[in-house]
Amino acid sequence: MWEKEIDIKEIKEIRTRSLVYFGIGAINKIDDILIDLKSKGVDKLIVMSGKNAYKSTGAWDVVEKALKKQDIGYINYDKVTPNPTNEAIDEASKLALDFGAKAVIAIGGGSPIDAGKSVAILIKYPDKCANDIYEFKFSPSEAAPIVAINLTHGTGSETNRFAVATIVEKDYKPAIAYDCIYPTYAIDDPSLMTKLSDKQTRYVSIDAVNHVIEAATSKAASAYTVCLAREVIDNVAKYLPQALKDPEDLNARYFLAYGAMLGGVCFDNGLLHYTHALEHPLSAIKHELSHGLGLAILLPAVIENIWDNKKQTLSYILKPIAPSITENTSAKEASNMVYEWLKSAGVPNKLKDEGFSEKDIDKLTELAFTTPSLEGLLQIAPTKADKKAVSEIYRKSL
Repeated sequence: MWEKEIDIKEIKEIRTRSLVYFGIGAINKIDDILIDLKSKGVDKLIVMSGKNAYKSTGAWDVVEKALKKQDIGYINYDKVTPNPTNEAIDEASKLALDFGAKAVIAIGGGSPIDAGKSVAILIKYPDKCANDIYEFKFSPSEAAPIVAINLTHGTGSETNRFAVATIVEKDYKPAIAYDCIYPTYAIDDPSLMTKLSDKQTRYVSIDAVNHVIEAATSKAASAYTVCLAREVIDNVAKYLPQALKDPEDLNARYFLAYGAMLGGVCFDNGLLHYTHALEHPLSAIKHELSHGLGLAILLPAVIENIWDNKKQTLSYILKPIAPSITENTSAKEASNMVYEWLKSAGVPNKLKDEGFSEKDIDKLTELAFTTPSLEGLLQIAPTKADKKAVSEIYRKSL
């Protein structure tokens, strides 16, 4: 096993559009990052986080010490919730502007990082608001420098140009993609991920799997995204059981984080389609629904929908989680194999378990086509993504 030859305590520099410091102890690279930012005139910044994880993981102790050492002023917005909202982004951006912040440090999973990217835009466009960004009323070409300190192994937001937020008053959860919001620096330190709960460990890992399934089968897919997809799914298949068995297993966390980071690069190139386009309405309506759980619920029905069009690709990339899958497998069988893997990972849930019913399907389907950006994802799905197909996926997921 080649993985045993990797020194997980050696910090690697991984260059995507962001410079990623990856490995156990990578959090200590924050000193070098702040020295660089200070040399470029950043003397004040805003720290975006949730309430607890940024402290309980130990990340904040290191970051705060480095900020004080470099004499960089900071203000902390610690109200970011899962599925961050336009209201929170506007509140945080006002704090940042009033304080004179010139950069953003986001500490957490996808939600703080996505909210941080949004605030970074608004620092440069003080006359705009979150709704302007997420309803595509303008196209930003610049943002304040972003440092993404990632605490989960799922979203890949630390290595890509995407961000997501919920427009509360409209039940919209659009996605944006701009080159200006690639993080300047990112930190992936597996030692900061050992406190993830079993549920979070499952859900974020399933998020990474969904990213690459979609990126490998969209109309924007390439050989690159297919190869990355197989690698990511292989890592999750191998190391998710180990992390669930022993949450402190740093080797397992390392390779799950590696898979998630690659997943971010993968969908930065191949984009997304059905599963994400259909999940966003779910968690826009029910803000408490974990994004990864919503994706897990939809995935079997999506596999069934796209199988016949992409069976060669899917039979290759899904092999680590469905060992008996072949090109001769039927769509229904492939769907069942993926569902059996999800059950083995502890996620047997259906939409009805999360409070959805048949009466919600029409509204969910409508949101999939009216939420800004989501129809664009549906247009690059490998099958005809009309309202009939979308409602059928929701119905089969009940």
